[in-house]
Amino acid sequence: MNHSQIIESKITSLESLQRKLAFWRFREKKIVFTNGCFDLLHLGHIDYLAKAASLGNVLIVGLNSDRSVSAIKGPSRPLNDENSRLHIMASLFFVDAVVVFDEPTPYELIKAVQPDILVKGGDYKKEEIVGYDIVTAKGGEVITIDLVPGYSTTNIEKKILGK
Repeated sequence: MNHSQIIESKITSLESLQRKLAFWRFREKKIVFTNGCFDLLHLGHIDYLAKAASLGNVLIVGLNSDRSVSAIKGPSRPLNDENSRLHIMASLFFVDAVVVFDEPTPYELIKAVQPDILVKGGDYKKEEIVGYDIVTAKGGEVITIDLVPGYSTTNIEKKILGK
């Protein structure tokens, strides 16, 4: 498989992800899940995702659809379209699968994935993280990772616009 094919193989539907999950679980892999918009990939994202990947054997990223990013961040977002964000995320060697969700939250996706570990940034309280109830009910862990100060897509956008 060439590099482009490897990237494409990581971009998955929920149906295809279910088959991959069955294989990974058969192999007793620890499944880590996180989600986000990941609009402009920056050092904060890389640090966060690398740390999340280190918590288990498989990292699955739930990526907000363009529509859901606009609903959350406003009409000027996303800056990068869904297809671009999917391919950028899938190009990271420590990301094993990327799946788009269109809902306001990844709750249904988390319910379908049933990760062993759910990860979000340190700006969240564990108990308030979407999917906390799902993961803890099955004996899994919810972990927050400290964010790299000064790195955010909003800050980059403001800098570009001279604000």
